[in-house]
Amino acid sequence: MVSGMSTPDMTVPMALPATDSRAVAATVRETHSVSIENVSVSYPIANKARRTVLENISLKIEEGEFVVLLGETGCGKSTLLRMMLGQERPTSGQISVAGSVVERVDARSGYVPQRYSLFPDRTVLENLCMGPETSKYHILGRLLPGFRAFRREVRAEACRQLAHMGLQQSDASKYPHQLSGGMQQRVAIAQTLMMKNRVLLMDEAFSALDPATRSSLQRLLRNVWQETRPTVVFVTHNTAEALYLGTRVVVLARASREDSCGSHVALDLKLADSGMSLRTHGQQFLDLVDHVDSFSRGDRKTTLDVSSEELEERTLISHGEKQI
Repeated sequence: MVSGMSTPDMTVPMALPATDSRAVAATVRETHSVSIENVSVSYPIANKARRTVLENISLKIEEGEFVVLLGETGCGKSTLLRMMLGQERPTSGQISVAGSVVERVDARSGYVPQRYSLFPDRTVLENLCMGPETSKYHILGRLLPGFRAFRREVRAEACRQLAHMGLQQSDASKYPHQLSGGMQQRVAIAQTLMMKNRVLLMDEAFSALDPATRSSLQRLLRNVWQETRPTVVFVTHNTAEALYLGTRVVVLARASREDSCGSHVALDLKLADSGMSLRTHGQQFLDLVDHVDSFSRGDRKTTLDVSSEELEERTLISHGEKQI
């Protein structure tokens, strides 16, 4: 049976003198790309009451994992992602990225939102180059002799990223409104990759696209991840998409609809790096979709007649061409 709460293995450190406890804590934190520790989020509502969105969420995300946050609308998955980015702060608990507590938006994490994040008055090439140029050189710094050489390097990298995203060199001079939705999202992904972030946060990044374009971008994202292995946290409400993209699926769900009851981790399921799809796994894929969906709904009535070890072994197949 697949466990309802499959958690990552943890190594308990040896006892050390009290004077070394802070060093030990720092070392443990740095072994995780993202660490979420007892995070809760609540908001005030009428009559001095509060609505709890997330309740005691704890997750350790390792370097290079592709973690998909899954759950029904309103379960708090986008809220959790925004806290990883630093756009929001938890009511209690803390989130660390690359060993440091997240207190504001910074350069540790790249972000691809649901809606395209391109500047409409800049060309595709200018959009791609803007991040690296402004992060290294301020306005007056662009008068320095080294800026021109740096700018040539950045533009060459931008052209490589465009080709990597399946776009043409001629697209570099276009403005966002001249691109289709799928092309804009490819540029948005390339824009984030230009910053060389080791953590990539994506919030419903493909939900506004038509099925064919969405499938194409799913394959593209998986190929990019397999080549460079950044840590990816991807939010979706599509279970099939989660099983295809992720090496780990985390389901958030509420135990009840009461305002005082927030979402918790209902399922933490590890998958093989090759992912799963209907084409390659057939009925096993459909059974797993139903199993995961049951946790999203909070009923947990379905069972899956396969152990987590067997599931990982069965999904270790050749990559080839896959689509949901």
